[in-house]
Amino acid sequence: MSSTTNTTTVGTIGAPSRRNTELAMLVFAVLIPVFAYINVGLAKDHSVPAGVLGYALGLGLLAGVAHLVVRKWAPYADPLMLPIATLLNGMGLVFIWRLDQEPSLGSAMAPNQLMWSTFGVALFLAILIFLKDHRVLQRYTYISMVVALVLLIAPVFFPGVNGAKIWITIPGLGSLQPGEFAKIIIAVFFAGYLMVKRDALALASRRFMGLYLPRGRDLGPILVIWALSLMILVFETDLGTSLLFFGLFVVMLYVATERTSWIVFGLLLSAGGAVAVGTFESHVQTRVHNWLNPLELQGGGVTETAQAMYSFGSGGIFGSGLGQGYSRLILGIAPKSDYILATVGEEIGLAGLMGILLLYGLLIERGIRTALAARDPFGKLLAVGLSGAFALQVFVVAGGVTGLIPLTGMTMPFLAQGGSSVIANWALVGILLRISDTARRPAPAPAPSTDAEMTQVVRP
Repeated sequence: MSSTTNTTTVGTIGAPSRRNTELAMLVFAVLIPVFAYINVGLAKDHSVPAGVLGYALGLGLLAGVAHLVVRKWAPYADPLMLPIATLLNGMGLVFIWRLDQEPSLGSAMAPNQLMWSTFGVALFLAILIFLKDHRVLQRYTYISMVVALVLLIAPVFFPGVNGAKIWITIPGLGSLQPGEFAKIIIAVFFAGYLMVKRDALALASRRFMGLYLPRGRDLGPILVIWALSLMILVFETDLGTSLLFFGLFVVMLYVATERTSWIVFGLLLSAGGAVAVGTFESHVQTRVHNWLNPLELQGGGVTETAQAMYSFGSGGIFGSGLGQGYSRLILGIAPKSDYILATVGEEIGLAGLMGILLLYGLLIERGIRTALAARDPFGKLLAVGLSGAFALQVFVVAGGVTGLIPLTGMTMPFLAQGGSSVIANWALVGILLRISDTARRPAPAPAPSTDAEMTQVVRP
């Protein structure tokens, strides 16, 4: 009886403590972007920008409402995820507004991004309020598969942008990038499917060079996903979604089965598919050529990757200062979306860029910690899937901008311009918080025994 009481007491005390910690960090998560906003204004116009009060109130209101909803509907959830997402979103708004000050870089996009961020937080709140238990999503495993396929196939029927078909146009709403929402729905499908099939997929046929190879009959799922990812690459020339789709399945398959052979098999399939598609797909060939030869742009000039390298080199260790970079000279690329990290690296330097990447790493780590704490296998796999999707997106974007891998055309979560991206990633954080709250919520105390039951137990 005393053990149960202690557990319940600790859990009850722990919930307000987590939320108070979250509130304190949220204050800093709002103040840092506000001061950055002021810094940009001082650097550009030598005065405090007129919109700073509205920006501070808007970001503070979003963070405050989100905190109150988490405190009421997910009191045991991880206290770090919301402040990190708020800080990244806030800094993204600052950098987009900073680039808006350059007339050569197009129209102002920061107001639209703030609007989409509001929609994203609204979806985040709706998930916490109405999704009482993440295990409900398991009922929609195969419906999720159908919805994800529809979202992935839809861009084929719309015109491409910069050689890739990743957008659909909805009358009255504008353009939408369905791949951003598909990554969440795909994670739900993979979690439900692998929870049922993991025992069969974990069986091995023979051992080869220290690896337990899967049985031939169990290769079907990974081959199907591989074929679908190649179809996305061929028909939509969307390298980013193709990598994310297949990589997510391989990661979740490894976590579900604990077989390293699936990782090796997945890497071999990825390499073989990339080489095969690269032999005839001109868009992929151009991306690889520009990656390998950044100073030899076809038609003259240098590639976008080279221009980003110039920005990083100009920033050095500590950066040129917010608002004091030369992003206006980087023409012909997407500085507010695909290449916003170039501005980050130039104006706050290597130290600031590493700080941003560490924030991403910490958010991913909290997602993995949530997976470890989850009590049900579906929750574990779903948390791993969502964290893995987020990590893969950060890797392919940062890797593409820094020249580590060919550019994929995806956007940096929370930081880059893009309504679909910011809404989808707020939804992703909302689901992770729901899983975290369920995992850390103390188990209900058993019902007390009645006097009659106690008499029956004591009586010989």
